[in-house]
Order: sequence, then C-alpha cells, then structure tokens
Amino acid sequence: MNIPDFPSDLRMRESYTKRVEPFIRKQIVKVFTGQRRVGKSFILYQIMQMIANKDPQASIIYINKEDHRFDSILAYDDLIRFVESARDNNKVNYIFIDEIQEISEFEKAIRSLLLDRKNDLYITGSNAQIFSGEIATLLGGRLVEFNIHSLSYSEFLFFHGMEDTRESLGKYFFLGGMPFLVNLGLDDKVATEYLKNLYTTIVYRDIVARNRVRSTWFLEQLIRYLADTTGSLFSAKSISDYLKSQKIKISHNQVQSFIGYMSDAYLVHRVPRYDIAGKRLFETGEKYYFEDLGLRNSLTGYRPGDLGKILENAVHNELLFRGYMVKTGWKGNHETDFIATKDNETAYIQVAWTLDSESTIDREFGNLLEIDDNYPKMVVTADEQFINTIKGVRHVNIRQFLTSNII
Repeated sequence: MNIPDFPSDLRMRESYTKRVEPFIRKQIVKVFTGQRRVGKSFILYQIMQMIANKDPQASIIYINKEDHRFDSILAYDDLIRFVESARDNNKVNYIFIDEIQEISEFEKAIRSLLLDRKNDLYITGSNAQIFSGEIATLLGGRLVEFNIHSLSYSEFLFFHGMEDTRESLGKYFFLGGMPFLVNLGLDDKVATEYLKNLYTTIVYRDIVARNRVRSTWFLEQLIRYLADTTGSLFSAKSISDYLKSQKIKISHNQVQSFIGYMSDAYLVHRVPRYDIAGKRLFETGEKYYFEDLGLRNSLTGYRPGDLGKILENAVHNELLFRGYMVKTGWKGNHETDFIATKDNETAYIQVAWTLDSESTIDREFGNLLEIDDNYPKMVVTADEQFINTIKGVRHVNIRQFLTSNII
C-alpha cells in the first residue's frame, strides 16, 4: 500500500467526504481543486483512510508531486509507467495524484488510466485553468469536480476546539481558515507571519511562475487594490483607470489577464453581475472576494473600517462552502449583494455590518422588497438585537448564518 502515514490527529471534513463517498469505485475521475494549502491533500488522506478502513488490503497508490521522491515523474508517460509498476492486476487500484498540474500533459495519462475498469482515480490541482476546456473534452464527461475551500467558520471552531462566541468570530475574521494554523496556534504574530509567507508562495509559484508574469510589481499592486476594495463593483477598465490615477500605468487588458491568473490560482473569486429584471448576466462589472480572510488581511492589515468588507467576504465564502452558485444582483439602480442558487432554488442576501440608521434599514431591506418573487430574502449583519423580520424579509445575525443551515 503506497500511502502516507495518516496524522494521528486527522480532523475529518465530513462535508467533503460525504459528497465524495458515492463516487468511490466508480469509473469517473474525482477532481479536487482549490487554492494551495486549503487542505486538498488531507481530503485525499481522509478518503484513503475510509478505503483502508473498509479493506485493509486495498491497493492504494499515492503520488504527491510536492514530495521529492516523485521528482522523476515529469510527464504523462512517466506517470503511466509508475502506476503500471505499482498497481495490482488482481484488485481495484485506488490511484491518488496530488498537485497533478506539475506533470506535463497529465490529461493524456488520466485518459489512458481511465480505460482500465480496475483503476479508481483521484487527483488534486491548484489551478482552475488546467481543469477546464481540453481535459473536460478529453474525458468526455467522466469527471466530477469538488471545490475545496479554506475552513468555514463551523470547521474553524471544530479544528481549534472553540465555542461560538463573539471573540471566536473575531479571531476567524482576523486570521481566516487556513487549516495549517491548527498546528501553529492562533497567536496573531505567528499566524500572520505564516499567512504572509503563504501569500508569497501562491503569488510567485501559482501565478507568476505558471503564467510567466514579468510585471510582478503591477500584479502585487493589483492584488492589494482588490484587498482594499473587497466587495466593490468593478470592471477591468475602471480598475485600470484608478491605477493610472495613482501613477500605475497598466492596460485594462492586462488587468483582466492578471485577475484571471488570480482566479485560476483560487486566490480570489469573481462574482458576476446579474440583471434580476432581465434575467441575464451583464457583460461588464463584477465583484471580487478572497478565498481566505486571513490572506486578505495579511495584505491590508485588520482595520476596524474594513469589518463590513470582511463580513461580506465571509458570507460569500460560506455560500461557496455550502455549494451555492453566487452572483451579485441589480434591479434598476438597486444592488442585491448576493443571489445564491443551488438545486433550482434561490436566495437573495444583503450584507451590512450594522443597521444603525433608518436610511440603512430602508436601503438594505428596501432593495430586497423590490424583488417580486417568493424566494427567501434576508439581511445578514453583526447586530444581535435587531428585530427578526420586516415585511417578510428576515434579519439574520452573522454567527447564526455561519453556524446554521439558514437558507
């Protein structure tokens, strides 16, 4: 059995393993995507452990391209030869390949290995682009993708053995949900130093090196700009124009390319703009949110004035964690922060730090009341004492939203 030693304190992320379990031993490639260090490898460990628990003699082949022992696997033919030499012809072979994008033309190997019904394939990758287009065409629909995210708030509490309190939420808002922090503790200085180094690794390995970016200074300025303006509505041209006003000359086409690279590395997520009345996506204008709050804060610092942005980013990330497709909505001149859809159901969500004035209440609830359908509508805030509903639109406290299946 070619598998790593399972950590003795392996914490199960059951929201993922339960989704994967029905596909075990099925002739379909299980693809796990997500930002570097969000825990994709540990999801593989958990699946391997599930298999080994059911069958201690199972044939498990594990390849981790971040491990020097697998440096000789450079291209698709090297991968095929390695698997052929390690497999058991008399059993189902569970094949796990971690960070497969490091193998040249890996899709050829996957297509070849999938031809054998005794091969059960699981692969991870840290770049969205490699799993779109050509590989989907080559595999002809024999692929199921699981997007892995940094820890949700509920997972954060579980990993760190914490209760749901205002202080716990504040710590999550500050340090985010990168799983490795459980090994470092939640000391602010230590955790922030780790997050800064992780940010550098993501930028220079998964964005700069992969896309041969030369204007690294421009790239970093753009990332900082998105961190400073998290949740604001943009177009590539508006960002380019702003940067030019700051004496940073960069074309809107280059801005678009750089943001694409960031999205491909899962550093940020793009949320498109949707016309609620016309039921169509706008061609321009979108919002951007960071995959991890701690990484975002490592760039900008943790400032009281940013709490509204952080709260909105946290709601966005929770929706992704729960498997929702997310858009930002417009009707006339009014914005709805999030339109969340899953299983042909929709929810409309406004986000505000506090409802401290009549004008804020009128704006946040009024925007939702203008939407004339019967899907759930809610306003999520940090307020703990505000009334429950206004004309059927619910008010939900952020801790309740993050810890309950509220929609």
